[in-house]
Amino acid sequence: MDTEKEIRDVVLAVLAEIGDETKRRETLERRVEELVAENSKARAVAEEAERSSTVRAELQKLGVAKLDLAYRAIRDDFERSDDGRVVAKGGGALRDYLTQFVTENPELLPARLGGGSGAGVGQRGRAEAPVDLDKIRPGMSPEEMERVRQEIARVASQTLRGM
Repeated sequence: MDTEKEIRDVVLAVLAEIGDETKRRETLERRVEELVAENSKARAVAEEAERSSTVRAELQKLGVAKLDLAYRAIRDDFERSDDGRVVAKGGGALRDYLTQFVTENPELLPARLGGGSGAGVGQRGRAEAPVDLDKIRPGMSPEEMERVRQEIARVASQTLRGM
């Protein structure tokens, strides 16, 4: 009789341990699923941020003044190609699509005529090309650095005036 009781106790202990291990395994599986979901969300956010910055940079290179407005109008028109590049939906080149978009929407570009009755003296006849943000780097020549500073000051003053 004692042997049957001992066997039953051992079997119950083993079953209890198996139950505990099953609960631990299920808890770990749930945690892994949560981490996988968090990871996919983080990847989606990172991909969207990278896609956004790529499109915005191209718009800026095309001279678009109203970047936020332009981006909001076209943000859903892009996807990732198989090789990881950002392309227009349907596989078209990003640059070509944006060039066409800017051509069709010239109101997004800076005003052509800088003069007028309310224009300041320094706004007319500006012959210099706009500063390319990708070319700002340490070790620039003093002339380039001064040109960048002047452009930043010009843009900041326009922004403060609400232009």
